[in-house]
Amino acid sequence: MSIPSFGVGTFRLSGQTVIDSVTNALECGYRAIDTAQVYDNESEVGLAVSQSGIDRNELFLTTKIWVDNYSKDKLIPSLKESLDKLKTDYVDLTLIHWPVPDGEISLKEYMESLLEAKEQGLTKQIGISNFNIELTKQAIDVVGNNVIATNQIELSPYLQNRKLTAFLKSQNIHVTSYMTLAYGKVLQDPVLTAIANKHNATTAQVALAWALKLGYSVIPSSTKRENLASNLLARELNLDNDDMSAIYNLESNGRIVSPDKLSPIWDE
Repeated sequence: MSIPSFGVGTFRLSGQTVIDSVTNALECGYRAIDTAQVYDNESEVGLAVSQSGIDRNELFLTTKIWVDNYSKDKLIPSLKESLDKLKTDYVDLTLIHWPVPDGEISLKEYMESLLEAKEQGLTKQIGISNFNIELTKQAIDVVGNNVIATNQIELSPYLQNRKLTAFLKSQNIHVTSYMTLAYGKVLQDPVLTAIANKHNATTAQVALAWALKLGYSVIPSSTKRENLASNLLARELNLDNDDMSAIYNLESNGRIVSPDKLSPIWDE
């Protein structure tokens, strides 16, 4: 299993804005694109990709199944619809977007359907998103060891998720960080700013380089070409032990995304 370390996200982008963002990202050198059914922009992402002229084999496309499509009779048809929108025969990674509350569709049902989608060749790899330790264990019990490629979780200098990430590493499940820039909060952080000045870098690059150094993948988004290009330079920024220690101390359980009806009991 292999997940690219750096991709472009498309959350909250729509219409021409997402077309331009993905187009600019691809022109800047990005080859991994993250979308989701609920983002309602798969068609626009597909258009940007098809117009880029880049060979499909060079791209890594991720989408996520929305909770409305978790039932056995809906999951695979919804993924096929996503493929049509994305103008591709397969995606490289399909995730369960959020765990659903007990008493609704069972985790066993949607994980089995997701595995079936993989077996049908609709997706190369499968994974989960926003799962805590207990739910990840349950998912492994359904699909088996070394089948879940990644758990995509909110993770930033202010929410470092150390218990969960340690567990995922022990299970050979890759960590994908979303909200790494904490909705831009990192850009004004004095600690990160000092580190950025030390390395002649940007604070965004510092936050992204921190996650990369820990072995996580990142999927920052931007509507500005210059920011997309700048973010990529985080791959060349080598933070030292003092930098990493300073960022370690920024942990403050600063969770931003926690929808009432979908969120599990988070691991503290």
